[in-house]
Formats: sequence, C-alpha cells, structure tokens
Amino acid sequence: MNKRNYQKELEQIIRCHTAHGQVSTLLLHSCCAPCSSYVLEYLTQYFKITVLYYNPNIYPPQEYHHRVREQQRFLSQFPMKYAAGFIEGNYDTARFYQMADGMEELPEGGARCFACYELRLREAAEYAKRLGLDYFTTTLSISPMKNAQQLNTIGERLAEEYGVAYLAADFKKKNGYLRSIQLSKEYGMYRQDYCGCVFSMREREKQRAAAAEKEEQPPHSRTQP
Repeated sequence: MNKRNYQKELEQIIRCHTAHGQVSTLLLHSCCAPCSSYVLEYLTQYFKITVLYYNPNIYPPQEYHHRVREQQRFLSQFPMKYAAGFIEGNYDTARFYQMADGMEELPEGGARCFACYELRLREAAEYAKRLGLDYFTTTLSISPMKNAQQLNTIGERLAEEYGVAYLAADFKKKNGYLRSIQLSKEYGMYRQDYCGCVFSMREREKQRAAAAEKEEQPPHSRTQP
C-alpha cells in the first residue's frame, strides 16, 4: 500500500473549495497554543474555525490553566482572515485516567498515546456534530513526536461514526513545525518541554536526570573504549 500524502490531500481540498468560492467551517482541536500557531496561520485563510481546547490529559492543573491562557492570548493577538472562535472543553481528568488504566507503564508514543488521541478527537467530533460544522481535525500532527498516520486513521474512523468529515493532515509538512517555533518566539509563547500528561512528565524527568548524571561524570568515563 502506498503511503498517503496528507499534505497533498489537504491542498486538493483547499483548491476545490477555493475554486467554488466555498468557505467551510472547521472544528480544530488544539493541544496547545504553540502547536496551533502555524495551523491557524495556514487554515484560517480558507476555513471559518472554532478552536476546541480539550486536553484532560494535562498535568498538573496549574499547567493546564497556564496552557489555556496562552491559547486564549494567542487567539486574541493573532491576525486572521477568518477570525477563530474558542471553546474550552471540560477538564475531566478522571476520564483520562480511566482511559489510561492498565497502560500507565507503557512508553510514550505507544498504545496509551493512541488512546489519548482518540479520547480528544472523539470530543472534537462530538462538538463538530453538535455545532453543525463541516469538518473537524487536530493540531497534534504538527509535532514530530506524534504519529500522523495514527491520528488520521482515528479521525477518519470517528468521521464515519459521527457523520462529520475529518480533515486529514500532517501539519509538520511544509516546515509547519519550524514555523510554529518561529511564531512562538514572535509572540513570546510558553513552550512546554513535555507532552502534557503525568506519564510524559515523569519520562521527561527521567531523561533530565540521566542527562545530568552523564554531565557529572568525568570526561574520560564518558568515552567509549
């Protein structure tokens, strides 16, 4: 099976809409303000967007609220052809931990993360259906650490379930991730150094500790024989 080029598919949809003078509505699930920056810069040229901030995985609560404020601040400051609305979803952490039950020790980027993708995309699909929007999608694919194929597979399956079209994408393409870093610097955004959940935070702390231990070792002990 040939690997799909999600960027080309997205561009084809945009060309088709533009040719017909069509401006569709889109529910955009955002994982954080920095990741949303390029996606909004790109998509608000062609879609009327409602941003859904639904991330019950984020830990601790003060981190969650910090990220929400950054998202709202960016939306209020960033110039867009079609202004984006904003919805803050429920911070229902119990739902996340129920989903993660039994997968706590799995490494980042595996089955627990895929279940978390589905948890958040399902909420996006439900909002898109409830609001009568044309599409739903997520900013998550902009991260080099996120599996775009898995995200799009889940999104398209949920689209069939809810009867709302999913906008397949891989926003890291066309230097999307690099552009998000540039925009983050330009707008002085807070950029977290872990995905968001307590499990990713613990893994990041382990990585920091290992790096610090390595730095403390004498230079000769770090060289390979």
